[in-house]
Amino acid sequence: MINILIADDHSIVRRGIRQILLDGFKDANIDEVADAESIIKQLKNNRYDVIISDLSMPGRTGLEALPQIKSIAPQTPVLIISIHPEDHYAIRVLKAGASGYLSKDLAPDELVSAVQRVLQGKRYITLTVAEKMASILDEKQPKELHHQLSDREFSVFKMLSSGKSITEIADALYLSATTVSTYRSRILAKMNFKNNAELTVYAMEHQLFEAR
Repeated sequence: MINILIADDHSIVRRGIRQILLDGFKDANIDEVADAESIIKQLKNNRYDVIISDLSMPGRTGLEALPQIKSIAPQTPVLIISIHPEDHYAIRVLKAGASGYLSKDLAPDELVSAVQRVLQGKRYITLTVAEKMASILDEKQPKELHHQLSDREFSVFKMLSSGKSITEIADALYLSATTVSTYRSRILAKMNFKNNAELTVYAMEHQLFEAR
């Protein structure tokens, strides 16, 4: 029997993922949680063969929780799923210790195969991600400005570029407005921009724009 933990803040999404998994793993034991903190709590009392986590959840994202997840259960593969295009986050989650990244629109066709692959100790990556990784390893390839941002800074950057206010971002990430303002200052400094408008233009040019 395979033990699986699903983490997603939308119950209907968890239900869909559960059904897809049960179609492929008939005897699977599946637990569900709604946020990253609950993943940590579950790991302290249970052992899982694989963790399937949404990227964007209230509070800490699946990406931000990855280091702690891997410190508690270093041998447990983590598959990150998201509505965000893979070229936005796939490299980041793989660097953080995930075994794979899967876009939610591919889940009905690819989720079972992805889980089977990470259970074998391998990584699940698409051809697009493989090509992206190869280009990053090419020292002659210029490094894009957003690659300088930390994972949290990148999340704030995407929200700022989509037009969200400091207060809206603070509420979404469970941070203070002061903390978000500090992140904004760091982002502008690292990317050598003066204001949010320049962030938005950059995001659109690099297809990083996140709809409001």
